[in-house]
Amino acid sequence: MKRYRYALIGCGRIAKRHLAAARENAGRLSLTALCDLLPEKARSLGESWQADPPAAEQPPPGVFSGHRELLEKAEPEICAIAAESGAHARIALDCIEAGCHVLIEKPIALSLSDADLILRRAAARGVAVAVCHQNRFNPAMRQLSYLVSHGLIGKPYCGAAVLRWNRNRSYYEQAAWRGRWESDGGALMNQGIHAADLLLMAMGAPEEVTAYSARLGHPYIEAEDQVAAAIRFQSGALATLEAGVNIYPENLEETLSVFGGSGSFIAGGKALDRVLHCRVDGHAGLTHDEARFVPDAAPDEIYGEGHTALYRDFLDALGAGRPPLCGAGEGRAALELVLAIYRSAKTGKPVRFPLGGWSSAEMKGMFPEPGNR
Repeated sequence: MKRYRYALIGCGRIAKRHLAAARENAGRLSLTALCDLLPEKARSLGESWQADPPAAEQPPPGVFSGHRELLEKAEPEICAIAAESGAHARIALDCIEAGCHVLIEKPIALSLSDADLILRRAAARGVAVAVCHQNRFNPAMRQLSYLVSHGLIGKPYCGAAVLRWNRNRSYYEQAAWRGRWESDGGALMNQGIHAADLLLMAMGAPEEVTAYSARLGHPYIEAEDQVAAAIRFQSGALATLEAGVNIYPENLEETLSVFGGSGSFIAGGKALDRVLHCRVDGHAGLTHDEARFVPDAAPDEIYGEGHTALYRDFLDALGAGRPPLCGAGEGRAALELVLAIYRSAKTGKPVRFPLGGWSSAEMKGMFPEPGNR
């Protein structure tokens, strides 16, 4: 079994999740290098990595402050990108040019033009790209994916995605790029994009969206902290998407509901880690019996176990020569829905698909200039 030289670019809040996933797949990944603009953060992660077997038996990973130097000197075969959102596309394109397979934290980019460039360059270089919409790999979402892919839900009628979380001032003060249109976006781009991705997985291609956004509880950021959208799909189905980070005093729920002609499904919990309702016509084994679907070990926090499964699928895809289950195309689709919602909120008009060019930077001026952080 091939073991790939692996590098992690960006050593902030989510980096530990990537390294935990890499450790769980250690038979196929060898951590070669870590990179962060603040190299002491990369060095600290490297020391933690080396402290436990089997990493202790391997050479320590190199530490770099620039990703281009990492690509030149460490020569990785797979790069995971966990840097600030506004840098995802630039770093990904450099990795692709170097011939690396790429795992990109969501969002794939902050503009459709950059996402399209990633798809084209990856195809031309023959490298694989996956996007970290890890909630697809939660047990509850795997159940829903099975029902949808096998037609058990039937013709989709309606759906609803809700993300009601808390992000306080200390979260945004962790890094200057958070909550800025050109480097991050707001509650929808950073947190609610998972809800957008899962709605698309369950309901199919969208046709039109109408949306509102607001900045209600975070006057010190540039972007939105609350979004409400109504979506019509090509099938004729309707859905709503609500995403916000104003819930007091902590994360409350992430819920996805899907209703069709022959089945209904609701998943919930803080991060879609519980199947709350499942009824499918003609399948007696699929009932509303909640206990049947609760994972044996539900995750204790919002990230769950999805990164490990996403990494495993990515490595399986490379070995089999198939696309990853959550590839660049899926990442682009989620981005397009987010940007369409943004555009509708800014223009006050419905937006039809395909969206065409748009970026989060075009949202500048949506709200008054933020106060001091």
